[in-house]
Amino acid sequence: MNRKPLGTTNLEVPEVGLGTWAYHAGPEPLRRGLEAGALFIDTAESYGSEPVVAEAMRGLRDQVFLATKVSPENFRRADLFRAADQSLQRLHTDRIDLYQLHQPNPDIPIAETMAAMEELVNAGKVRYIGVSNFSVQQLQHAQAALRKHKIVANQVRYNLVDRTIEPDLLPFCAANGITVIAYSPLGREWHRLADGDPKGVLRTVAAETGRTPAQVALNWCLCQEPVVVIPKGNSIAHVVENCGASGWRLSREQRARLDREIVFRRRSPFEMLLRRSVPPGITQSVRRMTRWLPRGLRRRLG
Repeated sequence: MNRKPLGTTNLEVPEVGLGTWAYHAGPEPLRRGLEAGALFIDTAESYGSEPVVAEAMRGLRDQVFLATKVSPENFRRADLFRAADQSLQRLHTDRIDLYQLHQPNPDIPIAETMAAMEELVNAGKVRYIGVSNFSVQQLQHAQAALRKHKIVANQVRYNLVDRTIEPDLLPFCAANGITVIAYSPLGREWHRLADGDPKGVLRTVAAETGRTPAQVALNWCLCQEPVVVIPKGNSIAHVVENCGASGWRLSREQRARLDREIVFRRRSPFEMLLRRSVPPGITQSVRRMTRWLPRGLRRRLG
């Protein structure tokens, strides 16, 4: 498993980790992923997967880079301390390697939140500070609120069909030593990538490289220097397949072909704000309904 630097630290992390959003397969697939070299697990207090992550890491904790997230309603100092302690208990550990703000919360001063994050680092409960779903401006404000430590990572959606971060956020992170942790690197669901690949270029490149289409899609993300990926796999087979995205690279020509042939979108700031304001239950209902729409319309609504 190849490794990449974590921000500007001296630490390197596996470039393929294990995502656990909507994860329901128990500890064994995660354990097999760890054994395959994906010694980087990402979870969150809101996922409900911290206990199964703890079970998967049993006996391997010192080898695993463990990341979790605090929910935005817990960004007040006292709430953040309590949330961190509860995550530590559920994860059966004495420290969180990367503690991330799950998404911005404009109702709580960022200075209060970041000061509390630094207190957690100083207390030894957290090693590194990260954020998730932060824009360039939000990253700048959060970093300016820190006195001693740096934000080392921003976890955002990035894949072949959703390249929203490419014009601004990706180059900003690369220039400022911030690792991009790509969630949903295979699309929120695989059919999203299939919808954007009407010519079957993923299958063609997979045949050329002797890899699978999923491995090609993940490797495309990894070709961006500051990017690591955390795909979810709800079976041992899928987890092991995802790990096979590391240790090799697409050629420049293959990357260019994927860039040219895959139909992708870049979401506007307004659309991203609107999506965050919609209750999760409504969002999930809309996703289920869009499966029955024609491919072109699904792409526009995806």
